[in-house]
Amino acid sequence: ENISDFSLNITDCTQVVVPEEVFFTVAAAGILENLLILIAVVRNKNLHLPMYFFICSLAISDMLGSLYKTLENIFIILCKMGYLTRHGDFEKKLDDAMDSMFILSLLGSIFSLLAIAADRYITIFYALRYHNIMTLRRALVILAIIWTFCAGSSIAIALFSYEAATVIPFTILFPLMMFFILCLYVHMFLLARSHAKKIASLPTSTVHHRTNMKGAITLTIFLGVFLCCWAPFVLHILLARFCPHNPYCACYMSIFHVNGTLIMCNAIINPMIFAFRSPELRSTFKKMFYCSR
Repeated sequence: ENISDFSLNITDCTQVVVPEEVFFTVAAAGILENLLILIAVVRNKNLHLPMYFFICSLAISDMLGSLYKTLENIFIILCKMGYLTRHGDFEKKLDDAMDSMFILSLLGSIFSLLAIAADRYITIFYALRYHNIMTLRRALVILAIIWTFCAGSSIAIALFSYEAATVIPFTILFPLMMFFILCLYVHMFLLARSHAKKIASLPTSTVHHRTNMKGAITLTIFLGVFLCCWAPFVLHILLARFCPHNPYCACYMSIFHVNGTLIMCNAIINPMIFAFRSPELRSTFKKMFYCSR
């Protein structure tokens, strides 16, 4: 907030304010959609597979992002109404807790995407040994390690967020992990292209290969949407830390609320991709709606 107030004095860019009603509407839609994904996976035993568990992990991360922005806006409204102060001890702890939730959402999304990408890689290139490599128990262990690491990191980063030594590794982690996932996808598609030529004479293998490649394309869409929705906010964090007095940086930081809205839009778009690309999920949703009726 101090940086935003200061930026108004050194730039002609007008602060872009998103109405609170929009925040609450988008956040509520994101929470409900991802909750629907979780319910569908729990109810349908055919979806009790490592891939869908990793998708549930991504859905939980999206829910945390929407919940973070909802709580943040409630906090701002209470401050404006005078029920809370901006610099009290309780408010400081509450702010740290919300920051920790935001970082947990970001880290959870990154590592869930990485787990999904690795799972898809094994599915495509080690299809015959997939069930031995990626067992349900092993997937649960991976998720437990991911969320334990993300929870510990989010608390540490939130507590020491004012230290450059904390901000730099956090902001470097984002492009580094995205680059690693991108390299994995490029390698995946290049190998898949060569394998497609070798198995062209095998109809059943071709069908299986096309199914797996469809999953890889779906995950590529996830990655693209994730970058478009989260990268602007991560860039804001970098600029706010390292060049808050620069007029160009301050001009970019004037769209802070728009960047926050993009994060919540990611939580809405991902479930739509799930429902559109996965026949099993579409079938489960139809059964759920018909039963409710």
